[in-house]
Order: sequence, then C-alpha cells, then structure tokens
Amino acid sequence: MAKRDYYEVLGVSKDASKDEIKKAYRKLSKKYHPDINKDEGSDALFKEVSEAYETLSDENKRAQYDRFGHEGMNQQFGGGGFSGGGGFGGFEDIFSSFFGGGGRMDPNAPRKGDDLQYTMTINFDEAVFGVTKTITIKKEVQCDVCDGSGAKPGTSKSTCKMCSGVGRVAVEQNTPFGRIQTERTCPTCSGTGEEIESPCDKCKGAGTVTKDVQIEVTVPEGVDNGQQIRLQGKGEPGINGGPAGDLYIVFRVRPDTRFTRDADDIHYELPISFAQAALGDEVKVPTMSSEVVLTIPAGTQSGKRFRLKEKGVKNVHGYGYGDQFVTVKVVTPTKLTERETELFRQLAEHGGEDITEQNENFFDKTKRFFKGD
Repeated sequence: MAKRDYYEVLGVSKDASKDEIKKAYRKLSKKYHPDINKDEGSDALFKEVSEAYETLSDENKRAQYDRFGHEGMNQQFGGGGFSGGGGFGGFEDIFSSFFGGGGRMDPNAPRKGDDLQYTMTINFDEAVFGVTKTITIKKEVQCDVCDGSGAKPGTSKSTCKMCSGVGRVAVEQNTPFGRIQTERTCPTCSGTGEEIESPCDKCKGAGTVTKDVQIEVTVPEGVDNGQQIRLQGKGEPGINGGPAGDLYIVFRVRPDTRFTRDADDIHYELPISFAQAALGDEVKVPTMSSEVVLTIPAGTQSGKRFRLKEKGVKNVHGYGYGDQFVTVKVVTPTKLTERETELFRQLAEHGGEDITEQNENFFDKTKRFFKGD
C-alpha cells in the first residue's frame, strides 16, 4: 500500500510553519497514542503520524522530502548526493553508531517550554505615556489533576516495552558504506523511556491542558509601533521540570488624528491665516502634555517649521525626550464676502499685481480690457 503524503497525514498545508506542524503532531499523537486510544489500527496511525513529524520537523529532511517525496527518504544513496545527509538519514546518525552516540540529548533532561507571541493594539497616547492592561491568551498549563505527570492519580508510569526504557530503538539503514545500524527516537514513548498505562482523565496523558490565562502587561512609556517586550516565564510550561518559555508582546499603535510620530519626535501641522502669516501672531499649540504659546513672526511662509524642544516622547530606554516639530500651513480662504474681495483686490493693486477674478464672465473681462482696467 502506497504511503500517504506526510502533509496529508498531519493535516497541514505544504507551506505550514514549524509551529503549525508541531501543534498538528501534538493533537494527533494524543488522539492515536496506544495508551489512550485502544481502537484497532490506532497504533499504526500513531506510527504514521510520528514518522511524518520526524521528517517535517527537521529542515533538511523536509527539504529532501519536498524535492523527492518518499523516494528521497528511502535511506538509499542516490542523485541527492550528500547534502544534509543526502537520502540515507544523516551523517550524525551514522557517526553516532560508530562512536557510541556521544553528545546525544537525554530525552528526560529538563527543557525550556516554547515561547509565545501576542500582538497588542494600543492607542497613540497609551504608547506615549504607558499603561497597564490585562490580556487573555490561550496556552498550555500544567494539568492540576495529575500535576503534569500525565498519569491518573494513584497510578504511575511504567517502562516503555518497545525500547525497554532506553528511549531509542535500533534501525538498519542502507548507506554508501554498506548496511549499518543506527538509532532513532522511540515512536511509542517519544524518547522518554516511559509509558502511561492509566492516562489522566483530564489531560489524556499529555500532562498539560489548554486554558485561557489572564496576564497583566505593563506597557512601557514611549514604546513605538512594532516594538516588543519579553515577559519571562509566561510562555508554555517546561518539559521534565524545565523552566517555562517566555511571552513576547508585540505592539501595534493606532494612529492619532492630530499628531504623527517619528521615533521620539512628534509632528504637528498648524493652520494659520494669510493675515497671521503676514502680520505675525501668537497662537496656542497643543502638545502631548499641554498647550504652549508659539510666536509666529511676520512674513512667515507656508511650510515653515518650528521646534518645541523636549515636547516629544520619552525615550523607551530612558534617554531623555524627543522634540515636537510644528509645521505652518497658510490656509487659503475658499469663500470671501464682497468687502473681503475688495480689500484683497486693493492689496493686490497696491502691490502692482493685475488680478482677474475667476468668476468674471467673458463680457466683463472684455470690458475691463478695453477700459484699460
């Protein structure tokens, strides 16, 4: 019977990430584990899932599989050459059989739990001034019934029958050097050397359960869009008594209607009238903390930029404050009264400009031409 596609076995797409592959394996291995599922054929399905995961979780093996399919994983030397161990399982396995497996990881050694990531969206002013928020994330936590052992209370684990507690099983391979024997992680106990005869009713032998957990997050003053903080020990629980992973909070900052931000500097556009620009004025300008009075010199041009020192954002690492930059925009009036129109015409004539109004019709323009106006 032809082997099923490994991606189909795990129920993931061919562009699935490592995390997606790992989650799919966890779910299926719990479902088909012989200690949990006593249905006929579950043992074969469990081995199929384990085999698929062993290949797709390894970058080199996955690349080989994506290129050559099952033929590329048949443990024989061929056109794939020696890249990443070629098609015969990897040099690290061959050499470990020659030299006694020095440096092999102890499957029962304490290991740090997986890290998690959470994207938090905050308002502009919350990023500037900081805030404390409570988030809810779904994560694995230690089962409170079996205290993480996976075994039903009052029972204990037993030595794995397949590997006799070693955590590894012998596998023979065809290589360019002949047929040799190497070792693989035991598919029954996943390398722990122990089996659970009576799984915990709550966690089904996994030792952990998925739960919604509330975590308080202190958003630092001055954090910017795309920056992140690390909450140590707030990730997935450790394995074999190892420390928990970390939780990384990535910030997304909503834009503000008045201000824009460039690192620690704040930018603000100030609309002023023709009269204010020509004659000068003192105007109130909003900043992130309060209003300040800004002096507009006479003759200010549109686009002129003023600097308000240290009126920007506090640096998230404590290196002082940024500045606020105020850019002047001279606003052209769109509707004028007859009196305002006449005053602007007189101003133009005084300056030697010949202004023809846009709303004059053809006969008015012709009349003005022949009169010499």
